[in-house]
Amino acid sequence: MASVSLGLPLASVHLDETHNQTYKWRLVLSYDGTRFSGWQYQPSTPTLQGSLEQALTRVTKLERKDLCVVGASRTDTGVHALGQVAHFVTPFNYEQLQDMHAALNGLLPPDIRVKEISPAVPEFHARFSVTGKIYRYTIYNDTVMDPFHRLYAYHNLSKLNTCVMKEATKYFVGKHDFSAFANAQRNDRIVSTVKSIFRMDIIEKGPILHVEVEGSGFLYRQVRNMVALLLQIGKEAIPPEIVPKILATCDRKELAKVALVAPSHGLCLVQVKYNDEHLRLPEDAPATSFGRHHSISKCKLQYY
Repeated sequence: MASVSLGLPLASVHLDETHNQTYKWRLVLSYDGTRFSGWQYQPSTPTLQGSLEQALTRVTKLERKDLCVVGASRTDTGVHALGQVAHFVTPFNYEQLQDMHAALNGLLPPDIRVKEISPAVPEFHARFSVTGKIYRYTIYNDTVMDPFHRLYAYHNLSKLNTCVMKEATKYFVGKHDFSAFANAQRNDRIVSTVKSIFRMDIIEKGPILHVEVEGSGFLYRQVRNMVALLLQIGKEAIPPEIVPKILATCDRKELAKVALVAPSHGLCLVQVKYNDEHLRLPEDAPATSFGRHHSISKCKLQYY
């Protein structure tokens, strides 16, 4: 195979001589979504996909259209992530991934970091191979907002009754049509509005409440709409039994009568799940990169 640099050391990249084979790479990303207009690429405004593609084009020397970057979740404006997953393709293979990993994080802005890079089998697809996702919504429930949480938690001033909120979460668990909790979205490719919620927990840490929900998939703004209803229930404005009644209507207008969508900055994509078959590593592939540790063998400063 012929070696090419593509911005990396010659030993780390090999061009496929057939020019037909492509190699797929899986990324796990963490980001602060505060200043971005969501995940999906837009030519006129900063997005997470756009920033990632800009870094990838510089590292690989490929065009955006050739990389075919796909994200597991098209997170909305202001939404954060601890474990977003994406994939891209190249016409060449890598012998090792640490150099590319370091180069990407060196080019990305400080509010986006690639936590992991691994080779992926051809069958893997960041979006369509998903078996489940975990989202966490954070509420700061106190009269005075902690400024260190202002970008990552919704400030709720009134006291919440977490007991009735926990009771209400039980109605969400299971397989339901969540049409009443989905906002309309242009060019939405969602075929079915029926989704399964595996668990929905409320975790209390002093003034901080985490609403953590795991499901097979989620509709546009579904989690934020579910949290909005839970907030009204926690304020004791409406009873927990309203959840199945609204679900049964399959009508977003019915939810709008009692709750407005919760702000985006409190939401975080925690984890995207796949089955083991799709996460296996291809044969003769480089090892997964989790980043490189730097060490200093000897102190060069003079002792005093």
